[in-house]
Amino acid sequence: MAELKYEIIETVGVLSESSKGWTKELNLVSWNGRDPKYDLRDWAPNKEKMGKGITLTEEEVKSLKSILADRKL
Repeated sequence: MAELKYEIIETVGVLSESSKGWTKELNLVSWNGRDPKYDLRDWAPNKEKMGKGITLTEEEVKSLKSILADRKL
């Protein structure tokens, strides 16, 4: 399996933190040198390990924002 390379370009925000120090974060991440995408996943305290997550384009984030704005949360 090929090595996965990533660079966190910007931390948009931290949603939560577990008792073990893992944080659920929304970041702008460049994967394998590609253009950055919005990325939502759990990260270990040192950012060397990560959980499964989801990546979104800017257009998808805008759609998600619109969907959430229409909900009564």
